Amino acid sequence: MLAIKLSRIGKKNQPHYRLIICEKGRDPFGEALEILGDYNPHSKNLQVKGERVKYWISKGAQMTPTINNLLVEKKIIEGKKVKASKNPKNTEIAEEPKEAAPAPKAPEAQAPAPLEPKEEKKAAEDKPAEA
Repeated sequence: MLAIKLSRIGKKNQPHYRLIICEKGRDPFGEALEILGDYNPHSKNLQVKGERVKYWISKGAQMTPTINNLLVEKKIIEGKKVKASKNPKNTEIAEEPKEAAPAPKAPEAQAPAPLEPKEEKKAAEDKPAEA
């Protein structure tokens, strides 16, 4: 499956990215089918070949959540932003509110556990005998 993703270029501590199209499992630093544009995160400058992006999407290419959010923000494609996560299976639409998790219950006061028979004998032996 084809994917549109970012490939980092640029110097150390000065990232600059290319938008590329390549196989989904392929290393983004290897060969790409086509370079679709570039992105500078410091200046937030995005230069994209919009027609080519739309062409590849029409052919079934997927986008990473970051690419989707950049293209939606710059109004190159229509749609909603998605919440990018480290786990790709856990991608959600950003505008939809999550269901609130139930509040944890307060722990109830517990009585101390009864002593086992051996411990009762030891406790009885430790006490001085009353006369």
